[in-house]
Amino acid sequence: MYKRIVLKLSGEALAGDKDGIHFDDAVISGLVTQIRQVMDMGTQVCLVVGGGNFWRGRSADSTMDRAKADQIGMLATVMNAIYLADAFRQQGVQAIIQTPIVFGTMTELFSKDRALEHLSVGKVLIFAAGLGHPFFSTDTITALRGAELDVDGLFFAKNIDGVYDDDPAKNPNAKKLDVITSEDIVKKNLKVIDTSAAALCFERKIPVVIFGLNEENSIMRAVQGEKIGTLVTVSE
Repeated sequence: MYKRIVLKLSGEALAGDKDGIHFDDAVISGLVTQIRQVMDMGTQVCLVVGGGNFWRGRSADSTMDRAKADQIGMLATVMNAIYLADAFRQQGVQAIIQTPIVFGTMTELFSKDRALEHLSVGKVLIFAAGLGHPFFSTDTITALRGAELDVDGLFFAKNIDGVYDDDPAKNPNAKKLDVITSEDIVKKNLKVIDTSAAALCFERKIPVVIFGLNEENSIMRAVQGEKIGTLVTVSE
């Protein structure tokens, strides 16, 4: 069982299958229930949430300035974090939102010491607004916070059930990989997580599990060590 983890949730996961709807309360309640159960088993949980249910970079306007587009994305993650925090409150779990810049009374400034204090008393941490700068993905902040907080593993809940040797959407013969090294993700330029995140995991020797969020009880199963998705190991 893992002692401390960072779980990355996509913004799209919060919307479920409902087109045009930013939040699917039934889906979110199910996610929170699984995370609460993981915490009840003794695992400290940090979350990184994306913003794709509101905004996906320059997809709305390809001529938009990249920095401005990324700034909007950061704000989208803060909205998602606030919504998630209240979903935890409804299930009796206190959630703290930490960001690299303070948003009034809504969030607190990230601090490793404060983060560890919150985790030690059974709170869930939600990291939002990325690094506070453009050009860095939520994958990167997931790996960075994991490295800073000495986690036992990073968990990426995706809309695909693991890492494949090719794009399964384009190649029906693509094979799912049960195990791969973070070094291979960088060398082969696999797109399942961004290369900067994979490189940091490789450098810091942080194991990663990439799994399909839509599978039943997938978060619980992944954290309990069940063979689900793809395990990204670290080279010796």
